[in-house]
Formats: sequence, C-alpha cells, structure tokens
Amino acid sequence: MENLRDLFQVLTRRFGMLNKNCCLVGGMEISLVQSHIIHEIDKQNNPSVQQVADTLGIDVTTFSRQIQNLTKMGLVKKQQLPEDKRVYILSLTTEGKYVSTSIDIEMNQYLQEVFSHMNEFEKDTVIRSIKLLNESMSKSTVCCKPFI
Repeated sequence: MENLRDLFQVLTRRFGMLNKNCCLVGGMEISLVQSHIIHEIDKQNNPSVQQVADTLGIDVTTFSRQIQNLTKMGLVKKQQLPEDKRVYILSLTTEGKYVSTSIDIEMNQYLQEVFSHMNEFEKDTVIRSIKLLNESMSKSTVCCKPFI
C-alpha cells in the first residue's frame, strides 16, 4: 500500500513551490505567509486581526508582525473599530488589492498549466476529490479546525 503521508508531503512541497515562485509583484517581493494573509483579507469582508489569524492558524503575535510589515509596504490598512477599541479591522489598500489580484491571476495560470496535463474528466475528478478532502478535513477532530 502506498504511504499516504509521503503522497501528501510531495503534494504539499510541490504546491509550496508554486506559491514560492508566485510572489514578485511590481518589483515587490511578497513572502508566502504574506500572500496568504493578503488573500484572506481580500476574501473576507473587513475581517478583524483575530479572524484572519484564526483562519490561517497563526498566533496573534506573529501575525501582528506580518501585518506591521504589510502596512509599512503600503498593502494593508489596520483600523480600530470605533465601537470596540480592542478590535482592529483589516483591509487592503489599492496597491494591496493590485498585489492580491496579481498573485491570484498568476497562481490560477500556474494551476491551469498543471491541469493542462489532464483531460476534462481527470481534472473534474481531482477538483471534486480536493473539495471532498477539504470537507472531510474540516470535520476532523485531529486537525484543521481553524482553517476555512
């Protein structure tokens, strides 16, 4: 029987390499973690710092340093919620939205190229299987709860 862990290790490494190669936008280098943060801020509607940190499974201290860097780079805005001064809301600047869209386009182009080596049935089967796996992982008692 095939070692499932080995299978997922290789898949994770290969996908990580795609991500690693994706993140040079307009001469600005975006780290893998930063690209995930930017993607989540773009995907969620004015999320709080805690919401994005929870979604990505990053402790708030580490996450806050990343937000500081992204703010200095001019990609993210962090604003205090007027009704609750303990909560900070995140949004992308115009430049941040451009970076997010650029990375999204590039990643989708990479994935299209990967899928181009499959016929439609194989591609649909893989996509359906990934959706099924994600759903099962979200129900697992041993992993993956904070991730959406």
